[in-house]
Amino acid sequence: MPQMIFVNLPVKDLETSKDFFAKLGYSFNPQFSDERTACLVISDTIFAMLLQEERFKDFTKKEIADAAASTEVILALSADSREKVDELADAALANGGTPANEPQDLGFMYGRSFQDPDHHMWEVIWMDPSAVEG
Repeated sequence: MPQMIFVNLPVKDLETSKDFFAKLGYSFNPQFSDERTACLVISDTIFAMLLQEERFKDFTKKEIADAAASTEVILALSADSREKVDELADAALANGGTPANEPQDLGFMYGRSFQDPDHHMWEVIWMDPSAVEG
């Protein structure tokens, strides 16, 4: 069985976050969701647990970082093409996301970034497969 990752993210308004990611084409696993938590399915092995801040505090003794003021993590997603990068970034910006950084176009690699409604930073990257072949 391949190893899975569950990234836990604090959110202020769970319904707003669910609506945002649903508009980007993602689904949720109801088996790991409840009224304070939503399991965002990114792939067969990658999930983001969107936890209302009060629920997130159950897992840490530390203060929750204010993602609007500081960056603790940047979540990077691969895309199958430059067009898919633009498709996801444009959808995010059209549905409540905000720009994070300028697009990066290195020819063999192309990426854009955005912030979700809770200011978590997401990057979407495409890399030319021939550029990574040995």
